[in-house]
Amino acid sequence: MELANLKAQWNQVLFALEARNRVAWLTFFDARLAKLESGILFLDFSDTEKFSGSHSYLDSRDKFVPMLKEVIKEVTSEEIEIRW
Repeated sequence: MELANLKAQWNQVLFALEARNRVAWLTFFDARLAKLESGILFLDFSDTEKFSGSHSYLDSRDKFVPMLKEVIKEVTSEEIEIRW
C-alpha cells in the first residue's frame, strides 16, 4: 500500500474508528500521516503538541493503537504497524 492510497481512505478509517470509540477517534483524528514505509505508518502529532493543556491524548495513543490497526485493516484490507 502507498501512503497516497491510505490518505485517500483515511476519512473512512476515522469514521469507522469513531463508530467504535469516540475517545480513540479523538486520539487520532488530528494526526498527520507522515510516511508509510515497509508496512509501518508513521503518524505526526506535531500540530497537536503546539497547544497547551492535554490536547495530545499522549497516554491514550498506545491504548488505542490496536483498535486503529483493526480499523485500517477493515477499511483497506492491509495490515500495518503504527509509530510516531
